Amino acid sequence: MIELAGVQPRDDDRVAELLLAGVPEAHRLASWILRDPIGAEDAVQEALLRAWNRRRSIRFEAGEPHRWFMRIVVNVCRDELRRRRRQPVATVELAAETPGQPARAAADPEDLGRAIGRLKEDEQVLLGLRFGRDLTVPQIAAQLALPEGTVKSRLHYALEHVRAALDAERRAEEQKR
Repeated sequence: MIELAGVQPRDDDRVAELLLAGVPEAHRLASWILRDPIGAEDAVQEALLRAWNRRRSIRFEAGEPHRWFMRIVVNVCRDELRRRRRQPVATVELAAETPGQPARAAADPEDLGRAIGRLKEDEQVLLGLRFGRDLTVPQIAAQLALPEGTVKSRLHYALEHVRAALDAERRAEEQKR
């Protein structure tokens, strides 16, 4: 993380330096949430613009500008996910559950991407913070200003939804055969 002691809010060169230093991590996070490296570049660029326009509101306590910028990245990704949901897309109908089918040991990355894509935006963001940025539950709670118990339960349900979508996809593939 970037050391910020002694930085003045009016120091635009230093603010630009701090924001640009966070770009690689912001891109990894946005790529994980959006599952699209090109879309992640756009999201990070949009987040940089938003952050720059709001640079006067940065509090320069230790670590705060970094968390502030990552929050902006998360919000831009949420906006993009919402925008994508409003666009008409072809969807695959999920097959009804077939009893007695064995579960797969590991998910194909494409299947996993489609399963995550079916989640609500907030669930995708939580999984991005947990597995994309490798944050702990307390870190996610601090990042999103939520109680730790809420983060734990939302992560649990998000993972359950991914498992259900993967199972439905597997059943649909088996019925095609």
